[in-house]
Amino acid sequence: MSKWIRKGDKVVVVAGNDKGKSGEVIARKEDRVIVQGVNIRKKHAKRREKSPGTEILEMEMPFHISNVALCNADGKAVKPKVRVNKNGTKELFYFEGDKEVALRQVRKHS
Repeated sequence: MSKWIRKGDKVVVVAGNDKGKSGEVIARKEDRVIVQGVNIRKKHAKRREKSPGTEILEMEMPFHISNVALCNADGKAVKPKVRVNKNGTKELFYFEGDKEVALRQVRKHS
């Protein structure tokens, strides 16, 4: 269900070194995502004219979209489903017990 993940969504990591961590998607490019606070690596920056010395920067690195899943407010992974409303818009939702919880609108139905 990774095709529904986009920038701004809250996701939880389901595989890898950071399994169990959750965060917001900062960027997505094809099959890679960058999640805030997850998969942090250190990068050594060289000296430039403007900066006085070298630096070690901590930054989030991209990883494959199959390692994340959409999550609810508690941080538990959910399986989203799509339905078309009466007004013709697609909506992403999931079931929490017996009730349906809407995540967001997807796009216009053609």
